[in-house]
Amino acid sequence: MAARALWKGQLRLSLVSIAVELFSATRSGASISFRQIHKPSGKPIHYEKVVEGVGPVDVDDIVKGFEYEDDRYALLDPEEVDAIKLETKKTLELVQFVDVGEIPPLYFDKPYYLVPADDLAEDAYRVVRDALKTANKIGLGQLTLRGREYLVAVKPGGDGLLLETLRYADELRKADPMFSDISGKKADKELLEVAAALIERKTAPFDAQAFKDNYATALRELVKRKMKGKSARVEVEEGERPERRGDNVVDLMAALKKSLESNEPKKKPAKAHSSSRRTRRKSA
Repeated sequence: MAARALWKGQLRLSLVSIAVELFSATRSGASISFRQIHKPSGKPIHYEKVVEGVGPVDVDDIVKGFEYEDDRYALLDPEEVDAIKLETKKTLELVQFVDVGEIPPLYFDKPYYLVPADDLAEDAYRVVRDALKTANKIGLGQLTLRGREYLVAVKPGGDGLLLETLRYADELRKADPMFSDISGKKADKELLEVAAALIERKTAPFDAQAFKDNYATALRELVKRKMKGKSARVEVEEGERPERRGDNVVDLMAALKKSLESNEPKKKPAKAHSSSRRTRRKSA
């Protein structure tokens, strides 16, 4: 089934407007989902919208409410919410540009594909894509999507443009209280050198295909066994996962060195005829 655009509008750069469409870059079907089942009957559980003292209510009687005091609400009709006029409902204007890597990862939320809506928009779309790529910049703007206005980042990705929603500053918790109990003491120099060597040894280009969701795979296997009426016991294959260690590792240096040794590249065995030649030279 063809992907459905989540948003259609104009990508604006100063006086240039480009018709674009927004598509989700993630697949919800890739994860395992369950329904709650009533075990005695085997039937799915449904949820009704009920009001205390009233019982089940009609969907048409439901409105949005903002609780400004305990049990006191300001009620908003859907028409009133829809009537709020925001330019970002139909226009994404790039109002600022920052260097790639300048935005802390903590702010990034969800990725999308931003594509030209038609052939007419493609030329201007390519210009914006290549200009961002050449300048090594990310464009910032705001976009209204699914009933709220998002801060977004637009950047080149492959042959097109990627859009990522960003969290606002007030959505993030301060890091200082979380790390306040960590000592400011610097790490031991020798330990640091061994740890750095281990990191360097295990450094490789990023390849998302190298990582699999073992838990989801085990769940699927469990479901298959249940459907076939076989044992529900499933073992998760660990693959190349590192060996788990207990919390009683006292000698950190020994543990780091052992890890470093276990990740040394394996040497190829010497060829037999080479050994023979060395033996003959020694005899001579």
